[in-house]
Amino acid sequence: MQPLGEFRIAADHPALPGHFPGHPLVPGVVLLDEVLTLVLAVYPGRVVELPQIKFLHPVLPEQIVTVSAKAKADGRVDVWACVDGQDVLRGSLSLTDS
Repeated sequence: MQPLGEFRIAADHPALPGHFPGHPLVPGVVLLDEVLTLVLAVYPGRVVELPQIKFLHPVLPEQIVTVSAKAKADGRVDVWACVDGQDVLRGSLSLTDS
């Protein structure tokens, strides 16, 4: 497993007011976008498949999310995202060179 970096979603992110009013949670698509940005910075290519992505725990605005990954011989990359040591996202994706 290789540490890739970390990110946080600001409390004023435009997706938060509607997800959920009064009790904002970071939407899964926003988490996934940030994770993919870090993965592609280390493993260049194009994502061609997301065979498995699981959202395991809610992420609140301003929490620091740490991302790690492990490349596999078949072109897949396993990814993990954690907040304070707790898994919040886990899965795999397939990349291609073009």
